[in-house]
Amino acid sequence: MATTFAWKINTLEREVSDNFVFTAHYSVVAISSTLDPEGNPYNSGAYGSIGFERPGDLIPYADLTEEQVIGWVKEALGGDEKVAEIEAQLEARLAELISPSKINGVPW
Repeated sequence: MATTFAWKINTLEREVSDNFVFTAHYSVVAISSTLDPEGNPYNSGAYGSIGFERPGDLIPYADLTEEQVIGWVKEALGGDEKVAEIEAQLEARLAELISPSKINGVPW
């Protein structure tokens, strides 16, 4: 099973006075190459918010890119190690969706 991860910035919170971005709300979705019975890829996602410390020099708000802010989010989460942990957890949830270890129901 091949898995791709899509990181996205859902919204930013910023100061009105100088446009300092102090919080990013983000989501990450793991998408499997394995298809469900309806022909759609299995996916599993997570959502979070992370705050930022005020830097010495502000990048103009209009110049920010989603890629840049995703980099800030990943760094604020703890860097590559924490990102790998989050992605591994999502991948484990995908594996459970594809091949469940537990099911429910009744025998009648």
